[in-house]
Amino acid sequence: MANSLINASSPYLKQHANNPVEWYVWGEEALSKAKEENKLLIISIGYSACHWCHVMERESFEDEEIATIMNKFFVCIKVDREERPDIDQIYMDAIQLMTGKGGWPLNCITLPNQKPIYGGTYFPKEQWRQILLQVAKYYEEDTGKCIQYSEELTAGIRQIELLKSEEAESKTIINIDEIFSKWEQQLDNEEGGSNRSPKFPMPDNYQYLLQYWFYSKNKNCENHIQLTLRKIAHGGIYDQLGGGFARYSTDIFWKVPHFEKMLYDNAQLVSLYCKAYQAFKNPLYKDVVAETLSFIKIEMTSPSGGFYTALDADSEHVEGKFYTWSKAEIDTVLLDDAKLFCEYYNVNERGFWEDGQYILLRHDTDEVIALRNNISIADLRKSINDMKVKLIAIRNHRIRPGLDDKIICSWNALMMKAYSEAYMTFANEEYLIAAKMNADFILCNLTREDGRLMHTCKDEGGAKSIIVIDGFLEDYAFVIDAFITLYQATFDEKYLHQTNLLMQYTIEHFSDDADIMFYFTSSKSTSLIARKIDVQDNVMPSANAVMAINLWMLNKYFEMESYQIRAKKMLNAMKGNIEQSTPWFAHWAQLNLMISHPVLEVVFTGPNAEILRNEWCMEYMPNTIIAGSKERSVMPLLDGRMVNDESLIYVCRDKACGLPVKTVKDARSQTLLSTN
Repeated sequence: MANSLINASSPYLKQHANNPVEWYVWGEEALSKAKEENKLLIISIGYSACHWCHVMERESFEDEEIATIMNKFFVCIKVDREERPDIDQIYMDAIQLMTGKGGWPLNCITLPNQKPIYGGTYFPKEQWRQILLQVAKYYEEDTGKCIQYSEELTAGIRQIELLKSEEAESKTIINIDEIFSKWEQQLDNEEGGSNRSPKFPMPDNYQYLLQYWFYSKNKNCENHIQLTLRKIAHGGIYDQLGGGFARYSTDIFWKVPHFEKMLYDNAQLVSLYCKAYQAFKNPLYKDVVAETLSFIKIEMTSPSGGFYTALDADSEHVEGKFYTWSKAEIDTVLLDDAKLFCEYYNVNERGFWEDGQYILLRHDTDEVIALRNNISIADLRKSINDMKVKLIAIRNHRIRPGLDDKIICSWNALMMKAYSEAYMTFANEEYLIAAKMNADFILCNLTREDGRLMHTCKDEGGAKSIIVIDGFLEDYAFVIDAFITLYQATFDEKYLHQTNLLMQYTIEHFSDDADIMFYFTSSKSTSLIARKIDVQDNVMPSANAVMAINLWMLNKYFEMESYQIRAKKMLNAMKGNIEQSTPWFAHWAQLNLMISHPVLEVVFTGPNAEILRNEWCMEYMPNTIIAGSKERSVMPLLDGRMVNDESLIYVCRDKACGLPVKTVKDARSQTLLSTN
């Protein structure tokens, strides 16, 4: 018989609906049952694309003996970390305090009042059985010690992100060259990325390094950026046939991926490769953007314009089976062309994985392979593309990895921003259409009448099924950021005005007691044992860091001095963290560059405003506020700048503007940005 998860909205929870474990969703029913029966809680957290979550389910949660123990001594709650990042944050902090490490599956045992006493990640079946029995016995025999330990641990969880802010007008200056010098020691300058494994792409780190390179022109920084982007794009972490990125590489070579594909990774990497193309004009970066957005369109986009969450690592219970190939398969499909394909994608010792399977990856450049085979580069690329089409046709008949089709507001905003930036970089109208459709989706499906955002929903062929989970700080932060970018891509002021409404709601319902940082959860949300403040970057940037940049940007658009003051307060509270551990505070470091270097305000007016804007965006120019209109506008940056039907560009800095000009070339000559 199915347990109560059969009625859950989350695909991950539904995966556990037929376990013999009597799982509950997080909510009043389970929490009340634990208190009434004085039972410990098992809070088991994971997500649909998590390989080791599936392994633990098969080994333990589908086992009748283990399920009997869990049902007898515990009230068992399953949590989708993507639906409830607020719960995940708390219990991830708990197991990191207990064990010094974290990850998923996350399994935390708590008192009936939700306060933790034991936890960890993946446990093999026999170890999990022993833990269950030992913790249940300990709780029965020495409840007092359990309570004391849980109180101490909960106090530690609540202390993790307490901050003290300096004055808003602090004169502390962060030396960006010293930051890079320290960071450089952690970089792998042979294979790219960090000098350890597993390797995560960490696109926000490279957004900062791009900005640092722009101001410093540090050649080592440029070389490392270009090396890393090439290695990732050529590695097994990138789907060489279908486009799109896996979550991380298990080795230092970007070869063997953890095969799950997450929306947030692909969104941020599209944005990064767009910016890198603006900076370096490498055609590889343009190809990566085009292929990845094609993958998103085909596999991750709902009929109404929302973006799905993830593709599983596994198919047929085997990790990576959908993506890897045997040499015999390739030979059978490609016949005489197989030799060239295998050379190009390293179906050899370099690409060998396990069990006779190969991971497609690149090593030699097109120029080297073309010369070796005595063909032109154009003919090589055509041949490879033709062969890819044949193999994709075969792959499409395989059993596909599972799709997590819930739609997460914050992750959708990241992809909306990516599409907007891709449009401004490459002037492809399809990208803009996708961004606008997603904006409409968020406004129609994830926004309530009182201005609240919802965190998730499902798109069921035109009918919307809202999952009633209030939006978290990341939803407001990333949607505001995306709408600012979409305004820049469209000059449609409705997106900009929506950002101001969302910012005002955030300030009212998420501010901490000192009006410096923002809590992760709204004041209207159900209370948990701790109300967290998210300040550290991970695979996504800190929601507070994104919100601080949003404040800084919106002050430029709306002349809201209170926004600027708060952004400075937030940055000043984080300066020590930036200097000590920049890779984990890279988004704050980007704000530091914005505040410490001149901000460029570039305004495009007249009938050709959008054309001029797209030409401007062909070059990399960080720390720039873009505004524009074909018609008269009362927005502060646009007011009084329309001159008849002329198309003009205004370049301003520190409230001083040059004379309006008619060409991008002349506008660039006015920038005179210092690169020191």
